[in-house]
This record gives sequence, C-alpha cells and structure tokens, in this order.
Amino acid sequence: MMLNILLMAPPGGAQEQNPLMSFLPILLMIVVFYFFMIRPQMKKSKDQKKFRENLKKGDKIVTIGGLHGSIADVQETTIILETENGIKLKFEKSAVSLDQSVSLAQQQ
Repeated sequence: MMLNILLMAPPGGAQEQNPLMSFLPILLMIVVFYFFMIRPQMKKSKDQKKFRENLKKGDKIVTIGGLHGSIADVQETTIILETENGIKLKFEKSAVSLDQSVSLAQQQ
C-alpha cells in the first residue's frame, strides 16, 4: 500500500512547487484575521475614545461596573456621576462604558 502511494506521487515531490504557494494559506489566514478581528477592534476602540472625549454635563451613561447615572461635571480625566438617589460619585473617564440611551436602544 505504501508503495502505491509513493508511486502516485509526482516526480520530484514537493520541490517543484512554487515557494510562494506554500506560504499562500498562511498569508490568507493573516489577511482574514486582520479584517475580521484586528480592524473591527481598532475601530471600536477609536469610537469609544472619541465618545469619552465628547462627554458633557447631563449625558446619561453606564460605567464598566454597570452603574447608571448622569454626568454632573466633567474634568480633564474624571467625571462626577450623579445617580438616581442624588449621590455624586467621581469616576475616571476610562470607566465610562457607553451612552445609556444607546444601550436602551440596543435592548429594544
């Protein structure tokens, strides 16, 4: 059986194959990985950074910890978040996850 397989192989084995053709599947996987994984993540990160830079007083937001509230004050790197009970909490801007109105629209 092994002899039959060897006899059916093309003469010269894989040496006649173009070296570029052996790397083509790997290159194709890298391109697919870039367009389906890396590029969307970079776009999402860019959009989130832009959103955090454009925060203003009165915006309703959700933190990464799940706390809902509206912005009472915006500073350089922090925000003061006012909850429903009137409690004011200080958070880093990086702790802001998304706009609450966007999260409500996605749920419906």
